[in-house]
Amino acid sequence: MNIEQALHRVRTGPQGPEVAAFFDFDGTIVHGFSGLHFFRDRLLAGKVTAAELASTMVNGLRGTDSEADFERFVAVAFKAWRGHSEEELYEIGQRLFMSTIAGHLYPEAWQLIGAHQNAGHTVVIASSASRYQIQAAADALGVEHVLFTPLEVVDGVLTGRVDGKSLWRSGKADATHAFIDEHGIDGPRSYTYSNGGEDAEFLATTGNPTATNPDGTLDRIARERKWPILRFRPRGTPGVKEAVRTAAAYGGIVGSVWTGLGLGLVNRSRKVALDSIMNIGSDVSLALAGIDVRVRGEANAWEHRPAVFIFNHQSQLDPVLLAKVLRHDFTGITKKEMATDPLFGPLLRFAGATFVDRGNTERAVEALAPVVDTLRQGTSVIIAPEGTRSPTPQIGPFKKGAFRIAMQAQVPVVPVVIRNAGEMLWKHSTLLRSGTVDVAVLDPIDVSEWRVSDLDTHITAVEDLYRKTLTDWPTA
Repeated sequence: MNIEQALHRVRTGPQGPEVAAFFDFDGTIVHGFSGLHFFRDRLLAGKVTAAELASTMVNGLRGTDSEADFERFVAVAFKAWRGHSEEELYEIGQRLFMSTIAGHLYPEAWQLIGAHQNAGHTVVIASSASRYQIQAAADALGVEHVLFTPLEVVDGVLTGRVDGKSLWRSGKADATHAFIDEHGIDGPRSYTYSNGGEDAEFLATTGNPTATNPDGTLDRIARERKWPILRFRPRGTPGVKEAVRTAAAYGGIVGSVWTGLGLGLVNRSRKVALDSIMNIGSDVSLALAGIDVRVRGEANAWEHRPAVFIFNHQSQLDPVLLAKVLRHDFTGITKKEMATDPLFGPLLRFAGATFVDRGNTERAVEALAPVVDTLRQGTSVIIAPEGTRSPTPQIGPFKKGAFRIAMQAQVPVVPVVIRNAGEMLWKHSTLLRSGTVDVAVLDPIDVSEWRVSDLDTHITAVEDLYRKTLTDWPTA
């Protein structure tokens, strides 16, 4: 089974909240073991004692073949949290999710969770980890229900002990059965997803188990029981190949700048220079990085100019993708910090970009005023209404600036939906991965009759349009 088949199964299957989708966390929603990020954070902060380090290494070498092994492992791991408040651990979990764990999120898992949510299903994350390790991810994914290994808390402070049974092997299966009974879930029509052989009992709690990124044990079990097997693209650390491709891509951008400037001088045209830089730079850099761009609705990028092109912002790769799609006659609005970027700063200034101080609303509004004139003179504008890059594929709240500009200039808003850019270059990453980025240029939105008093309602509708497109990608 591939991801498209898995999504189709959900979309065409039974709908409604009595159907649930239970997702394991580590290895299923995120690549690798999220607990390592918490341990490394403490290790780098000098908070891991020699005794704890030795115990962790011994338990790691022993492995976790039985529930007794796992209980021994978590006893050591969670003992280190003794004396910490719940509030402190939630804050650590949020920080680590934003800085590292979000970059290991499988885009396919997010799509699958979104498909279940759109089907009205009750979505649940079930993990042997603590709540503090998975809550930030659940919030980012819009998942309300979380099953986790409970830790003992007294007056808001952890004792370092497990409060009951860990959610590993039979513990996770028992917790899932209890949730099904408590919430009136139709188990035979529900879904379970996991990657580990220890979760065979958990997977069997519903009528639609799926071995997701299975290890060797689960792969064998799934084949024996004729369960579907679903594999996501690995999200491990980029290697030498990615480093070489990244260097080549940046070199391609630099080379395109000089080529474009040369063509501009020959033709005595700033426009020729700028268009050449955009066209050559995007084509060459993406090709050298091994990134293909697959565009839906490409005609919408050409037929309604000038326009305000808005896009969902996940990656520093986004401007290059937009240059690839739009080709010419556009400029951008970006944060003021980009003005001092050694590579993109001079290029953005040459392109006539507007730099906005996101921390000062009054100055930001003043900076946007000339953009209306730019549009009236025939040059389109690109802007990310979220205002910043998102660490996950989820759509963040849109700000009003892009829409106000379009209303004042009386030009359409053209939504550009980007899928997979974060997979090629995550928010906190510096190395590009090869692959295919999907871009959908949607039909223009006429804002000529919009009123400021109704702007919030209109913007909410546009946000919903992005969410729908990302979870149900257009095929034509």
